[in-house]
Formats: sequence, C-alpha cells, structure tokens
Amino acid sequence: MAASGDEHRLSLDEPQKQSLLNRHTEKHFTAGEIVRDIIIGVSDGLTVPFALAAGLSGANATSSIVLTAGIAEVAAGAISMGLGGYLAAKGEADHYNRELKREQDEIIAVPETEAAEVGEILAEYGIEEHEYEPVVNALRKNPQAWLDFMMKFELGLEKPDPRRALYSAMTIAIAYVLGGIVPLIPYMFIPKATEAVLVSVIVTLIALFVFGFVKGCFTGNKPVRSALETTLIGAVASAAAYGLAKAFHP
Repeated sequence: MAASGDEHRLSLDEPQKQSLLNRHTEKHFTAGEIVRDIIIGVSDGLTVPFALAAGLSGANATSSIVLTAGIAEVAAGAISMGLGGYLAAKGEADHYNRELKREQDEIIAVPETEAAEVGEILAEYGIEEHEYEPVVNALRKNPQAWLDFMMKFELGLEKPDPRRALYSAMTIAIAYVLGGIVPLIPYMFIPKATEAVLVSVIVTLIALFVFGFVKGCFTGNKPVRSALETTLIGAVASAAAYGLAKAFHP
C-alpha cells in the first residue's frame, strides 16, 4: 500500500528536510515600519504645505512670500513630525520593556498560572492537551524562550529595534521635506502667485496620485483607489485653504 503524502513527509530524514527548505525560499516584505513612516511623512508633506501655499495665494500674497512661508512650514513640520515619530517609537519601546519586566516577574512568581496560559494559547490553535503538554514542559525548562513566547503570543508584542526611535524620526522628517518641496517648486520659478498656484495644483495632484498609487501597492490596497483617495484628500485641503483665504481676504 502506497504511503500517503503526510506519511511521506514524516518519513523524511534531516538532509531531505533541509534540501526542501533550501529550495523553498519565501519572500516576505519586512520593512513595514519604514514604509509606514514614509507614508506619514510624504502624505503630510504633500498636503500641509500645499494647502498653505494655496491659502496664501488666495490671499494675494507674492510668490516670494508664499515660498518663504512654505519653506518655514516645511522646516517646522519636519521637526514636529520627526519629534512625534521619535516619541511614538520611544513610547512603544518603553511599553514593551514594561510588559517584559511584568511578564518576567509573573513567570517567577506564578509559574503554574503562566504555564496554564501557555496551554490556553496553544488550545486556541486547536492543539489538544496531550499534544501541548510537552511544549509547555519544554518552555518551562527554557525561561528565555518561555518569556519570548508569552510576549509574542499572549501580549502580541515584538521586541522593538533599539534604534527604531531615531530611524523613525529621521525617516518621517526626510519624507516630510521631500513631500513638502513639491508644491513649492512652481513658486521658485513663477513670480506671480496666482499663476504659480495653478501649476502647483497640477504638480501636487500628480504627485499625490503617484504617491497614492505606490502606497496602495505597498499596503495591499487597490492602487488606483488609493491614488484617487489620496489625490482627493489633497485637493479638498487645498481648495478649503484657498477658499477660506479668499473669503477673509477678498
């Protein structure tokens, strides 16, 4: 009688298993935090200076004033956004370390309770008690592995990169500057703000569309839908700023 597929897999020796693993190379995208920071920086960088420039243009400011104010806003915004990213990442690290210490104390103080929690976690995956008991016993013999297991599967926390806060701040700030320069470029070459704003609108909406499309590709959303949503948000923000400026400064 021929062996089933499961029996065949179980009968594989170690070299065969290693050979299969070597041939099966999985490719996963692992730069999610960096992409998130870039998205935050570029989206705000494109939208906020764009709205500011449109608003000042609506108030009949000259291109030089719009450009000066825009550059000042980009600098301030990059610092503010970068600092926000730093504090957010630092807060995540502090939270992880606090929970790590609490979990360490619980493993020492109430090991039976923690062991029971391991069993409950594994049971949620459909593993029977007689199947997970050896796993629980093995973890109890390895406190560090036990701690890592509880942090990941009980609390859903991954150990943060100690340099994450600095990287996040730099990534968001640089992305904000790159995004913020785009709507200001026309004001560098067109002296009349009422003319420059039209070019700025076209350039920025194209940039928002491209950015939204790329963002959709990375985040798994429909790229075209993401592009249209991003463009619409930027258009509404600039139109609101321009309209308010016109209303209060006819």
